[in-house]
Amino acid sequence: MKNLKNIVYNVSIESTIGSMDKTIAAVHYDSRSVGVGDLFVAIKGGAFDGHTFISKAIALGATVVVCRNLPEKIVEGVTYITVTNTSRALAFMASNYYDNPSKNLKLVGITGTNGKTTIATLLYELFKNAGYKVGLLSTVKIMVNEKAYPSTHTTPDSLVINAYLSQMNTEGVEFCFMEVSSHGIHQYRTEGLSFEGGVFTNLSHDHLDYHDSFAAYRDVKKSFFDQLPSSAFALVNGDDKNGLVMVQNTKAKQYTYALKSYADFQVQILENQFRGLLLKVNNNEVWVKLIGDFNAYNLIAIFGVAKILGLETSEILRLMSMLENVNGRFQYFTSASNVTTIIDYAHTPDALKNVLETINSIRTKSETLITVVGCGGDRDKTKRPKMAHIASALSTKVIFTSDNPRSENPEQIISEMEAGVESQNRKKTVSITNRKQAIKTACQFAQPNDIILVAGKGHETYQEINGVKSEFNDYEITQKILIELQK
Repeated sequence: MKNLKNIVYNVSIESTIGSMDKTIAAVHYDSRSVGVGDLFVAIKGGAFDGHTFISKAIALGATVVVCRNLPEKIVEGVTYITVTNTSRALAFMASNYYDNPSKNLKLVGITGTNGKTTIATLLYELFKNAGYKVGLLSTVKIMVNEKAYPSTHTTPDSLVINAYLSQMNTEGVEFCFMEVSSHGIHQYRTEGLSFEGGVFTNLSHDHLDYHDSFAAYRDVKKSFFDQLPSSAFALVNGDDKNGLVMVQNTKAKQYTYALKSYADFQVQILENQFRGLLLKVNNNEVWVKLIGDFNAYNLIAIFGVAKILGLETSEILRLMSMLENVNGRFQYFTSASNVTTIIDYAHTPDALKNVLETINSIRTKSETLITVVGCGGDRDKTKRPKMAHIASALSTKVIFTSDNPRSENPEQIISEMEAGVESQNRKKTVSITNRKQAIKTACQFAQPNDIILVAGKGHETYQEINGVKSEFNDYEITQKILIELQK
């Protein structure tokens, strides 16, 4: 039970009706979860407006309602609090309800288009291997020290974030690494959190179905750094033209990392093979198990964060050499027939280009590179022809297929992708709507020493069609098909 006045501390209140001298059992924004003595926050979302569920929440026992607009019927005994933005208010209330747990550990947020999951996850692994108790909030999973929990969003809602941070406090966690998405920033899920620092990876075409323009997408990312305090650090990619934009107005101490330009933390690729990378990191050589330019960027960002947080250079390099690929991020295996399969989450034009260029920089060109790729439904349509253009230009063969079509017609999605294929590359492509059949066809095409890239879903273990999620794991399906074909 928490005192209402303490819960609404730092919340910008416009007006109140009823007593503020109350104790609250729990805070909810989903009316279905409300119980006796709870506080209900009415949030207007894309599909539903929580204001329409105020009466239901009160019927279930809510004694306090936080809303933008007062309902027509005011129920006696219920306290009503109006605020300008209920999502922002919820974020502060969530922190207050859980006793501001982010203040009791060092929370680092990672934002950008690509690389968030890899950097956050590998920082978790590195600090865990260094002997610290560590937390992780990522697309793939949530970790509270050694305990794993499923993740449903890149950036969970503010109640979930603070609940896990509170659990981390109980477990004695010292560091937490968190993916910070543009959706999460825009929807105020990270408001009220105390960040030790922030990392900017890069910015490219993504989420333009949600944000009005690329500039709006960039500015949302930038707002995360605008809000960092002077006690925090801001580490940005110096090779990305938006890196310095991110920190134009930040109060945080600024650092840069880069592969191609001068920076506080610099990396140079000495060798790039399927077995790994030989890197020079601030004039120190280290062999790592990860592959490609994009992972060199991820690793120098990790090195920078670890240095800023106080680890010694020699220890960081030793720990970096132990790191493994993150599930679904350039995750590969070689079959008995010597076909190399790579599973990658690449679902943006830039990410797909990075993965294909990495493969092409390593292979001898005598092998066939077969790419299986689709685009998600109910998402930014403008990237579909771009993805297809990149896949067909940088692969030997391409199979266009379904990703997560959601409520859209998968064949229409594929048709919109095909529009981006240049005439000279059309003979390289084939379209197979069924994703499992597309993967099987790629495996049938593949000869010894060939390479298959299955892109777009990575770590996901489902496929969503017409609102129904069915079990689907690219890695397991491809592995199983290749074993069956060898019999």
